[in-house]
Amino acid sequence: MKAIVEERAAMLGEYIIESKGTVRGAAKKFGISKSTVHKDVSQRLKNINPTLYREVREILDTNKSERHIRGGIATREKYMHERNSAKRRSV
Repeated sequence: MKAIVEERAAMLGEYIIESKGTVRGAAKKFGISKSTVHKDVSQRLKNINPTLYREVREILDTNKSERHIRGGIATREKYMHERNSAKRRSV
């Protein structure tokens, strides 16, 4: 059982590095919870493969520092979409 968890942690780490992805994206791709992904790449991976852990940590830190920007862009797009939909309905 332990080997399976360690293998999953390594796979998640490799996926995040290759895709420059997020914890949420990895969770969706592998069909597991965000909490599991986070625990695997932030705690388990540190003991299994420290080099891979450092690479993943850099990507996750970058994602964390940019999340407020992504959130703002998503909100802007949401309201632009709503505004465009309202215009189509009124015409």
